[in-house]
This record gives sequence, C-alpha cells and structure tokens, in this order.
Amino acid sequence: MAKEITAKIKLQAPGGQATPAPPIGPALGQHGVNIGQFVQQFNEQTRHYNGMVIPAEITIYADRTFTFVLKSPPAAVLLKQAAGLAKGSGLAGKETVGQVTNAQVQEIAKTKMKDLNAFTPDQAARIIAGTARSMGLEVVD
Repeated sequence: MAKEITAKIKLQAPGGQATPAPPIGPALGQHGVNIGQFVQQFNEQTRHYNGMVIPAEITIYADRTFTFVLKSPPAAVLLKQAAGLAKGSGLAGKETVGQVTNAQVQEIAKTKMKDLNAFTPDQAARIIAGTARSMGLEVVD
C-alpha cells in the first residue's frame, strides 16, 4: 500500500552547504519533518555542487517521512557562471552586461535537458538563449 502524501514542497538551497535556517527550517518544520536529517541527506547528495543553488522537490508523507528529488541548477545561475557575472542586467533588451558563446549555451542546455520542456537539444538551446537575452546577455558564435 502506498504512503499518504501530506505535502509537496519546492525549495532552493546551496549545494553541500544547506543549513536548518530559513527557508529550509520553517518550510519543513511546519510539517513535522526532521530538519537535521533532510539537511544531512541534501548536503551529502549535493556536495559536488559546492555552493551552487540547487532546487529540490520534497514529498512529505503522513508518517512524517520524506523523499526528495534534486533538479539541475537554474539556467540563470549557470548563465551567470558561464559569463563570469555577479548578476544580470536590470534593463534587459536595452543594456547588455556580458556575452556567452553558442557552445556555452549548448552545454547548459545539455545539463538542463531533463528539466526543460524540450524534445531536442536545439529546442533546449533556444530556451537557454532566451533566458540569456532576458538577463541582458548576448549570445555570440
């Protein structure tokens, strides 16, 4: 018999460096989940990301146990890292703050392929290129 699901939570935390502080603690605490156990498991599975923001989808069951699925880092984070920027443009479309190459866009698309709504790598690359443009990054060959 399947366990009864009481909640599904989506949150983002730094890989390998999550702590019980907000937003993790309050989000899990209100459902009676062992926060320390989640933080330990999350940090163990994301150690190789070393501080990069990692989204997680947590399923909480009626007996206060949980499972979680890790997603790939957000496209904006990967694009900022590829361009060597701290943040994107506040005036996207009017102000260009950096450049990414087509090869970098293709690599990011491969990384995010399982989380994107795309069937081919070319479609995924177009999604990533659109995100880059909305951040004020120019995609060059």
